[in-house]
Amino acid sequence: MPLIHVELPANLCRLSGAPHVVALEVAAPITQRALLDTLEAKYPALEGTLRDHTSKQRRAFIRFFACQQDLSHDSPDAPLPEAVTTGKEPFLIIGAIAGG
Repeated sequence: MPLIHVELPANLCRLSGAPHVVALEVAAPITQRALLDTLEAKYPALEGTLRDHTSKQRRAFIRFFACQQDLSHDSPDAPLPEAVTTGKEPFLIIGAIAGG
């Protein structure tokens, strides 16, 4: 099973004790939901920071990117791009910035 690489922003690395790039083995089917469930299981401090505790909906100021595409509004059960599932491209978790 290929490792999926997840890049985290610095503030989430400090919060969770995770490295900037986390390598995960994710069971098929590899979806956003499966990837985030695996990430939160490995780093429990992340639970609730990326998704709401109850609904599991993505938090408003968190964005997911892969293969130069914004996957933030994709279904959490949609398969991730093959380049991510084969370990060729990372899955990026980005904290959005708001304000003026």
